[in-house]
Amino acid sequence: MARRRFLTFLFLLLTALAFAGFMALGIWQVKRLAWKEDLIARVDARVHAEAVSAPARADWTTVNEASHEYLHVEVQGEYRPDAVSLVAAATEAGQGYWVMAPLQQPDDSWVYINQGFVPQSERQAAQAGAFTPEGVVSVSGLLRMSHPGGGVLRDNVPDENRWYSRDVVAMATQKGIAPVAPFFVDAQASGADLPVGGLTVIQFRNNHLVYAITWFALAFGMVLAAVLVIRHR
Repeated sequence: MARRRFLTFLFLLLTALAFAGFMALGIWQVKRLAWKEDLIARVDARVHAEAVSAPARADWTTVNEASHEYLHVEVQGEYRPDAVSLVAAATEAGQGYWVMAPLQQPDDSWVYINQGFVPQSERQAAQAGAFTPEGVVSVSGLLRMSHPGGGVLRDNVPDENRWYSRDVVAMATQKGIAPVAPFFVDAQASGADLPVGGLTVIQFRNNHLVYAITWFALAFGMVLAAVLVIRHR
């Protein structure tokens, strides 16, 4: 009898601990849900706001994903067509490349512009700068943080000028360009046939409500299990 009571007590203790743990996880997911919804609202506001000047060189150290990603910005300067880098891309238009062109600003600093998408058939023309205009231009688009390293399955190979992520710092180093902004600008659609701009995908996974319900359901299951054991006793 004593052993049975001990086992029952131990089971109820573990059930109580599990209940507390599942409730804590559920509450954490509710907080994450509020954070994610706030983030989505803030990004939506940035995207649809009037364009502002891109962060100046003196402010580059303060630029971060939380406060600047997808900010609607505008930059002015002159492209360097001979320093274009092509980044492998898969879009709704098919397989091809992002045309990453460095733009020299009036203060002699550089910022990369993702001019948009070109299909694989236009690789040579894009690499030669055929789609990169000359002279002073003004570009509007969304600020994006640099993507170092490479893609999901492939690493960038700077020595061979092969790029699978938009790592602007590595691109600038490979082309001998400095100083370069730690971000790039996804150019908005310009109306030209190529490159195709305005293809920025803004998508956030938001499964926190489902996770919260799951944890709370498990917590309820622990309570139910405890009730059944007590009733059985």
